[in-house]
Amino acid sequence: MSAVRDDTERGADALAALRMPPGRMATRPAPRRDAVRLLVGRRGSGEVTDHAFRELPGLLRAGDVLVVNTSRTLPAAVDARLDGGGGGHGTGGAGGGRTEPVVVHFSTRRDDGSWVVEVRTPDGRGSTVRRPGGPGGAALELAGGARLVLREPLDAAGDRLWIARASVADVPRYLERHGRPIRYSYTERDQPLAAYQTVFARRSADGLGSAEMPSAGRPFTAGLVTELVSRGVQIAPIVLHTGVASAEAHEPPYAERFAVPASTAWQVNAARAAGGRVVAVGTTAVRALESAADERGVVRPAEGWTELVVTPRRGVRAVDGLLTGLHEPEASHLLMLRALSGGALLERVYRRALSGGYLWHEFGDVNLLLPY
Repeated sequence: MSAVRDDTERGADALAALRMPPGRMATRPAPRRDAVRLLVGRRGSGEVTDHAFRELPGLLRAGDVLVVNTSRTLPAAVDARLDGGGGGHGTGGAGGGRTEPVVVHFSTRRDDGSWVVEVRTPDGRGSTVRRPGGPGGAALELAGGARLVLREPLDAAGDRLWIARASVADVPRYLERHGRPIRYSYTERDQPLAAYQTVFARRSADGLGSAEMPSAGRPFTAGLVTELVSRGVQIAPIVLHTGVASAEAHEPPYAERFAVPASTAWQVNAARAAGGRVVAVGTTAVRALESAADERGVVRPAEGWTELVVTPRRGVRAVDGLLTGLHEPEASHLLMLRALSGGALLERVYRRALSGGYLWHEFGDVNLLLPY
């Protein structure tokens, strides 16, 4: 165990020293969803190889299970004006105070009907930049005449995410009329919502979904899924509604709503018992499965909220491999990747990605980590 821990720590230090050169962000979707590159790392041999994503069916085996997130992406960004009057306890402009144009990112609906939101400043180029949150009690006038009141920070130690109450009861329906997909500055222009939906996305009965696309599933097409199934690779669904990430702060994930159905628990347990590999499509699928697994790695049906952060110290119990995008060297997601691959392999993968011209982020290339 000490050797594994030392390997992980060396890999962490090496990754932290890596820096992405300019121009490595994918600024737009590929012409075809599956027209991205696939970088494969195998822990058993330490081998790192380059592929086209269309080669994925040949890299998996009959009996393997791909666990996919079926959460759909919401048009979670809404234009708004923040009331600047009344000492931060505004009433939508009462008293003649000035208003500030902002963009609200709706992140996560809580059980009491309130929402976790992020308020950002337009950058004049169609995207946004981070701004200090709050203050508590501030009122925002949303597009279409709705209102939002900021109550308190989600985390007392930070001010990026706030608990807020909207004047509309059905926020997902409101977003369908007035929202657009969340966009960050590395993309060159707005894209239609369809560009942010994966082939696995399904509308939930309550209308909820993800604030940001579960992007590891984006390169899949219906044809590629058909080929996988025809080769004996199983597809098992989970749901995890992703919240708003912070590209600037690289904060660890906070509580998110998830569900692992009984059918998926059965598929995963049966595959592992028969020697198959369980490959999660995205860090969200890892988080959901590991939240439903016991210490022996047996997965049981589960749903609710998860605050699990998968780290090398905690390890993984139910997942053997991971298909994911490329993350900045300082991103918290890399803790999960190191738990799966070890630090030395992950360093080799990321050095190859940098030297090979791979592209980062939701429209970029992908990485497959396998045990062998």
